[in-house]
Amino acid sequence: MRIALIADIHSNLEALEAVLWDVERRGPVDAWWCLGDIVGYGPDPAACLRRVRELEARCIAGNHDWGAVGKVALTEFNRAAAEACRWNGEHLGAGERAFLADLPLTVENGIFTLAHGSPRDPIWEYLLSPEQAQDCLALLRTPHGLVGHSHLPLWFGLPEGGGALSYGSLNEEAPLRLSGGRFILNPGSVGQPRDGDPRAAYAIYDSDANAVTGYRVEYDIAAVQAKVVAAGLPATLAQRLSMGW
Repeated sequence: MRIALIADIHSNLEALEAVLWDVERRGPVDAWWCLGDIVGYGPDPAACLRRVRELEARCIAGNHDWGAVGKVALTEFNRAAAEACRWNGEHLGAGERAFLADLPLTVENGIFTLAHGSPRDPIWEYLLSPEQAQDCLALLRTPHGLVGHSHLPLWFGLPEGGGALSYGSLNEEAPLRLSGGRFILNPGSVGQPRDGDPRAAYAIYDSDANAVTGYRVEYDIAAVQAKVVAAGLPATLAQRLSMGW
């Protein structure tokens, strides 16, 4: 089985379409899993949500998904993020808002637990340090975890039988083999990467190889930036896309 892992689309339709194209050219996948934040920041919330639903993706809630529909207070966001959440919510229909509001916080699916932030705090925790990862691995009832939220393609792993936790960047050159340990990994952000690489990020889990591979794909950043400006969204949200931050 091959499963496409996406996260943090953030209403960036051009980035999402580029990822869909890149996945298709690499061969068929059996399922799509979306690790939260379909909307927020960007200019195409309804179109992105429609595309994700067409994929019949297994989705969980992100903080921006719930911020856009009033399930978390906008006072919890910085000014630009709050303004974008409000705008995104205003540009969704009633059915689309209901879909986001009903998304679960976590899902256990086979050997994975899906959470947006972390298994400990699915909405808000940025899982960035080995110490956090060790604590979160102890909470999992499944061997492995999948997260988003930080917009960084990362993995953390503990070897079977004990030992020091290791970590690294998820990429195409070095697929992450899941045998011999327990892992939490982040496929990176489709719509707003924050690792200095502006290309859209995603990953594919291959159960036959028992491995996860991260991928990057270019997309038309200028087109999205023009849409952000035309929508009257904060200019910083357009500028950061070309910097991968």
